[in-house]
Amino acid sequence: MVDPQKSSPKSEKEQQLVYNGRIVNLYIKHIQLPSGSTVKHEVIEHSGAVAIIPFIDDQRVMLIRQYRPAIGKYLLEIPAGTLEPHENPDDAAIRELREEIGYRANELIHIGGIYVAPGYSTEFIHLYIAKQLVYDPLKADTDELIEAIPMSISEALIAISKGDIQDAKSVVGLLRAYQHK
Repeated sequence: MVDPQKSSPKSEKEQQLVYNGRIVNLYIKHIQLPSGSTVKHEVIEHSGAVAIIPFIDDQRVMLIRQYRPAIGKYLLEIPAGTLEPHENPDDAAIRELREEIGYRANELIHIGGIYVAPGYSTEFIHLYIAKQLVYDPLKADTDELIEAIPMSISEALIAISKGDIQDAKSVVGLLRAYQHK
């Protein structure tokens, strides 16, 4: 078993920025591993994100149906969004809820987070439960096609088991929210 304290690279000898984008940057890095060998590794740098499980009441959550251009189809998801530069994740969670479902949470509970794809990306998503929702919309992003869908937490768990919810952050977030109740 690998010791987590010894598993981080000893050094990044060299890195080359291949692509500088609005959401991600792509680097080619030459990294010295704990074993002493040096490897060339592709890394997508991402500023991070938030994902929120908004509870309408004790039993129901608000999901969204959102078109995802990268895969060319709609997905059933929990509300989420990318952190702005230097933005506090709590503030981002409040903003994203208002943009995506039109509600602000009077109670926001951080329930951990997940790395999306640590084999090649730095993206970390902070997970939240939102309660005591109050209607307080912000203008939605123009590039997002979103429909709010209320559902019981039990129905959401069934949708996960049937494969109707395929988005990883939503699967993890809903399971953690159910365990947190």
